[in-house]
Amino acid sequence: MSIPRTRTAVVALLAAAATALAVPAQAAGGHRAAGRFDDGGFENPKAPANAFATLSAGQALGPWRVTAGSVDLTGAGFWQTAEGDQSVDLNGNAAGSIAQTFTTVPGTTYSVTYALAGNPAGPTPVRTGVARIDGQDFQSFSFDVTGRTRAAMGYVGRQFTFVAQNASTTLGFTSTVAGAYGPVIDDVQVKECKGCCG
Repeated sequence: MSIPRTRTAVVALLAAAATALAVPAQAAGGHRAAGRFDDGGFENPKAPANAFATLSAGQALGPWRVTAGSVDLTGAGFWQTAEGDQSVDLNGNAAGSIAQTFTTVPGTTYSVTYALAGNPAGPTPVRTGVARIDGQDFQSFSFDVTGRTRAAMGYVGRQFTFVAQNASTTLGFTSTVAGAYGPVIDDVQVKECKGCCG
């Protein structure tokens, strides 16, 4: 992230916040049961205002779970969001992945939309990743942070469709860029297509 990691007080605050926010999936009896898709804006749990909390593989992020590496949940005021107060940088200390499993109707087509930006700090300008359905790559994405700032992130909308194969589906987002500055995801929505999806 763009907060200097040398500030001992900030690091201690963020470590404490991450510990408070991070609820292991096992604490809820393992994986969350499939339900409706929820919290595509990453509003729960609340990260510290004007800061972020790093969560690692195996930890819960509301209805999402961190499935690999680590991610940063940014709190209100840390940088511009696409909607609400919070967003997710898919790179915490390194490349990370998040996923959510939700109920679907086999044979039904669904539309996935999301807002994409990138952490504007860091040495290389291009942030890359992939959106996955049930572990399979569905859409690669790339965002160039050149000229972007925390106050003007430059979110772009992305969309794809999939046909559900089972009674539940897992949507995931994975960073494919190394380091601590990754693609930023916000405002994820999943809707059943009714003659409107291409």
